[in-house]
Amino acid sequence: MDVRIGVTYTPKEIDVELGADADAASIKADIEAALGNEAGVLWLTDKRGRQVGIPVSKLAYIEIGAPGDERRIGFAGS
Repeated sequence: MDVRIGVTYTPKEIDVELGADADAASIKADIEAALGNEAGVLWLTDKRGRQVGIPVSKLAYIEIGAPGDERRIGFAGS
């Protein structure tokens, strides 16, 4: 499962690839719990065991997607 996080004041996104055993409902509940505390930090652990912490006050958006989601970039022919 992929989690893409937008942070305020920067055009870059944080992309965290979670393990295959990650549960979308559980991740969503963790995110909602972190958002309840404006001074808190959202902690996620990627599939390699690295931890990523983002201050809740700096979150712009969070996108949760399945690992099979395709991201297409390019131009379509007419």
